[in-house]
Amino acid sequence: MDRVLLSIEAGVAHVRMNRADKRNGLDLAMFEALIATGEQVAADRSIRAVVLSGEGAAFCAGLDWKAFLGDPEASRKLLSRDVQKSPANVAQRACWIWTEVPVPVIAGVHGAAFGGGLQLALACDVRLVAPEAQLSVMEIRYGLIPDMTGSQTLLRLVREDIAKELVFTGRVVTAEEAVRIGLATRVCADPVAAAHEMARGIAAQSPDAIRAGEALFTRAPHLTVEQALAYETELQLALLGSPNQMAAARAAITKPSGGAASAGGDVKQ
Repeated sequence: MDRVLLSIEAGVAHVRMNRADKRNGLDLAMFEALIATGEQVAADRSIRAVVLSGEGAAFCAGLDWKAFLGDPEASRKLLSRDVQKSPANVAQRACWIWTEVPVPVIAGVHGAAFGGGLQLALACDVRLVAPEAQLSVMEIRYGLIPDMTGSQTLLRLVREDIAKELVFTGRVVTAEEAVRIGLATRVCADPVAAAHEMARGIAAQSPDAIRAGEALFTRAPHLTVEQALAYETELQLALLGSPNQMAAARAAITKPSGGAASAGGDVKQ
């Protein structure tokens, strides 16, 4: 069975982890499928937004321990890295690839998002969570630390003391608390449907501006103030007067009173 399913419609890619019987537990095939799908999505210029979700009762309950304990070779592959391709090893890249996708990635989280599953959600730009969702940095329960890019993604979302408390205790966080402390964006009755609605709204905007905004807010936190302000200007100058920017401006100027601006019509990929 394919570990990850991909469908694309009207500029929105839906990436679905497809191991429902294991609560989308991460085995080597799942790690590899997430990386391959992320690379495919990143290379497709027709895609304007991505929804990431899990089939069955959970978003992703974390590592499939039985799969790795019974296969030492799989464990070695998981920790291997190709430094020419990415600074991340295979386990890390299954998450990190979603930070490299040049358009917004929205996680629709229901059920459990534990350990590696939470780190996968944290790598997305937006996290919409179901009321019953449970989130946990669970590695401490196995005598481990989060090692699937959590050092980068967790600290950009919550205060350092909160991050440490979650890592040291491994406690389960409810959906409401997740929003309050910054782990999640908002609670939705149907997070996958809400993610698709958001993605369709994003896909209706100028694709150049969406990609520029994604690049800006991905790169700027790692720059000095001077570099970040210069980067803002660089990206904006590339947009000003471009066909897609002019189409968006015309749509905004001519929209009916009270209507929502859209870059539809003559916007190009």
